[in-house]
Amino acid sequence: MKFSEMPYARPDAGRAAEQYRELAARAKNAESGEALAELFRQHTELNDGFSTAACIAMIRHTLDTRDEFYDAENDFFDQAAPGVGNAQLDFYRALLASPHKEALARQYGPLLLEKMQVAANSAGDQVLELMQAENALASRYQKLYAGAQVQFEGKTLTLPELGPYKQDLNRAVRRAAFETEGGFFDAHREEFDGIYSEMVENRNAQGRALGYQDYVPLSYLRMGRLGYGPGEVESFRRQVAESVTPLAARAMADQFARVGIADPKFYDGAISFADGNPNPVGTAPELLAQAVRMYSELSPETAEFIRFMIEGGLFDLESRPGKAPGGYCETIPAYGAPFIFSNFNGTAGDVDVLTHEAGHAFQGWMAARQGLCQEMANPGLESCEIHSMSMEFLTSPWHKLFFGGSERTAAKYALSHAQEALTFLPYGCMVDEFQHIVYAQPHLTPEERNRTWLELEHKYRPWNDFDGLPFYGRGAGWQRQLHIYEYPFYYIDYCLAQMAALQFFAAHLADPADAWRRYLALVKKGGTDTYAGLVRAAGFAVPFEAGAIAPVARQVADWVAAQGKLL
Repeated sequence: MKFSEMPYARPDAGRAAEQYRELAARAKNAESGEALAELFRQHTELNDGFSTAACIAMIRHTLDTRDEFYDAENDFFDQAAPGVGNAQLDFYRALLASPHKEALARQYGPLLLEKMQVAANSAGDQVLELMQAENALASRYQKLYAGAQVQFEGKTLTLPELGPYKQDLNRAVRRAAFETEGGFFDAHREEFDGIYSEMVENRNAQGRALGYQDYVPLSYLRMGRLGYGPGEVESFRRQVAESVTPLAARAMADQFARVGIADPKFYDGAISFADGNPNPVGTAPELLAQAVRMYSELSPETAEFIRFMIEGGLFDLESRPGKAPGGYCETIPAYGAPFIFSNFNGTAGDVDVLTHEAGHAFQGWMAARQGLCQEMANPGLESCEIHSMSMEFLTSPWHKLFFGGSERTAAKYALSHAQEALTFLPYGCMVDEFQHIVYAQPHLTPEERNRTWLELEHKYRPWNDFDGLPFYGRGAGWQRQLHIYEYPFYYIDYCLAQMAALQFFAAHLADPADAWRRYLALVKKGGTDTYAGLVRAAGFAVPFEAGAIAPVARQVADWVAAQGKLL
């Protein structure tokens, strides 16, 4: 079934919550493991149905945030989902209290019980209204951002459509593009600041209501993190600041020298080559056709996967007015169908999407084929991102297809892509440390938050000179990062995944076939292991361990430096 043909009807949230209460009552009285397993099967059916409706509504809302019907459905789920979710957690608590719960561990794996316990500790009826209000705040941010249209060089553009101008070889055009983007945020400064202040207050209130000091420990539970906490993440950030930032600064200095910029500014950072960046060749449908060829040749599994995606109309790639910003992949449970959403703008980021989001989609498709329940289909988000970030490197033999068949342009892309993977690590850690500071110090004013961001810029990205740019120059650039608003504390997951992806990159350089075998085995494990367990199973170092990051970062930095001398 094509996505456009998938039926949608608003679910009866009250009835769904009541069904969960009935399941919980029956679980408390279950007299055998078989009875408990049957109740879990009924939960899976109920969960898949409600989640499918919510997912379809969310996707169609983001495709056009101005659509009144799906805007109303989005508002409905903002209000209804927390209540159904809390009822589901009560069912989890009943299962966990059962003397027969080990039957579930035997059938689904021991990690299921740990996942249910973490989820059960992350919410409750006492925060229901706060969760509903939080959802509404996130929707306000998304609509404000998605509704942005700016005037640039006589054209009306969305913010994603400014992307190519930020990479223009004319320095004045680049600066003007950043000024135009910053002008939008400055014009809506009070709204962006106000929404975030309310979010911090709301989330900290949720943390306190559930017995935590603030939102930080609660966020780790909601991210489903198993086997590590803020201490391990702080150690990771420290290693990145000490070992990766100097290498990233060296790579940026080499880039500026390669481009021929003696006094580099923030708006010069996106230019990787003096003759222009490696932008893809072709329209969105043409690039998608090349992706079909790539995945058809990569492996039998990916060939079947890409046929499924195309036949189901499961891509929406082009930017347009009213479309939500960013990109994502969501799997629609009842159909086992991943959907890839993006905002193509003619830059190399379009190629990133066709590999990154397809990595998520491939894993979701594979989990559905294995019949895994939602709890076990996906690992933690830090591990989900391994699937996507590693796919970016493992498809490199086909990347020239996106650049008109040019070997040199593909080599330029490989260089800039590897360098961006390296320089991303400090940025991702900066986003994470910023959030830890803000939630621990909720009294900070908007101006103080911005000063904190600038201090972290100096710590993690000392090569940036904002040159008096509006918005960025005053330290508000973090407001572009939608994860800070909509998905708090998610961003470090990209960094943790990147460390595994860079090890896949090194493995691919040594033996592409072996790297793919490792990747396919990792994907097939789904959510049956922890982040550390999955990384070790692939034969890689876990980045929390002392000294684990520096050797990987140095290997990538040396490869980038060597390739840079050849181009």
